[in-house]
Amino acid sequence: MKTSEEDNVRLTIFVPKETDLLLRTHLAQAGLRKGAISKFVADAVRWQLFHLNLETAQAHNLDVPSEQIEDEIEQALAEVRKERFAKRA
Repeated sequence: MKTSEEDNVRLTIFVPKETDLLLRTHLAQAGLRKGAISKFVADAVRWQLFHLNLETAQAHNLDVPSEQIEDEIEQALAEVRKERFAKRA
């Protein structure tokens, strides 16, 4: 996900020194430079939010039979494919 400078906000975060050192060491070994910490943190936040949303959805659908979930997924995919292929035609 690319953003312009104007789309960014500045955050102040506090992490243990050990975490900072581990992250900076990892990024340096990967050859990453300026902006790498910001990108790493943004990616980590997105992954954490994804997993939290996934857990919420799983808990919400705990009593729904898996066949019903699979059928609804297939229906949704069929609709999206129909729309996409209609646009290409």
